[in-house]
Amino acid sequence: MTSIVVLGSTNMDLVAYVAKAPGRGETVTGRDFRTVPGGKGANQAVAAARAGAEVSIIGAVGADDFGLRLRAALEHSGVDTDLLRTVEGPSGTAHIVVDDEGGNAIVVIPGANGTVTSLTHGDEALIATADALLLQLELPLAVVAEGARAARERGVRTVLTPAPARALPTELLSVTDLLVPNEHEAAALTGHTDPLAAARSLLDDVPEVVVTLGAAGCLYAARGADPVTVPTPRVRAVDTTAAGDTFVGALAVALAEGRPAPEALAWASAAAALSVQREGASTSMPYRTEIDAAAADLEGHRV
Repeated sequence: MTSIVVLGSTNMDLVAYVAKAPGRGETVTGRDFRTVPGGKGANQAVAAARAGAEVSIIGAVGADDFGLRLRAALEHSGVDTDLLRTVEGPSGTAHIVVDDEGGNAIVVIPGANGTVTSLTHGDEALIATADALLLQLELPLAVVAEGARAARERGVRTVLTPAPARALPTELLSVTDLLVPNEHEAAALTGHTDPLAAARSLLDDVPEVVVTLGAAGCLYAARGADPVTVPTPRVRAVDTTAAGDTFVGALAVALAEGRPAPEALAWASAAAALSVQREGASTSMPYRTEIDAAAADLEGHRV
């Protein structure tokens, strides 16, 4: 079975659903509120596990009720949490407003995630067993770079989601195999608002780039190859929270299974399209049988 390791964050998502998100200084009345396990690392771990991989996560939760719930939610989805540390203090939280068009705005409080500043020997040994290491930027940047170096030294593919967007050091990019920004993150990293121009610019630093384009699909670019745009199924979005993480988790599984990039991207796009039709982060993520059916249906409509 494909083995995926995630070095990343775990947060409890505190989600308010509103007709229209408030502007600065404005108060609005919401229609619902939920607490949902999330965090970009945990989300990608759950997505990859549900997509059919054997998944382990390296990170930290707090010694609070949220920490207990986050660990239980990961284990319920089949994610190994042996190297998910429990530390004193609060777990990470994400404060999310979701509007009736499915859009969202998010404030992340790192909490326990900020304590993950270096790898242990056990972490490095686990990374060595993986087909791919998934990374994001909700942990301290130094440990993200350390994880990527550990993977490169052991011949493990690194997949980096540069979110929240920030300037990336050369030392991290030099050990990144696949960079997966959304179009806004790609623009922030390169200064190019055109996704193709941004992708070409990023290829100066990494060998492969996927720029996710929301409802427009995704753009794949690799050194020495023509760029490929893969459309996404047309669906009515209810909640786009964690759609990108669903995409990355499924994509990592498909690539680790040896699927060609266009096929892997279409499969991951089908997974993301399923997730946006449901509310929540990890709770919205589809299982492999659902992804297979959606991808087959999409292919059938193209024939």
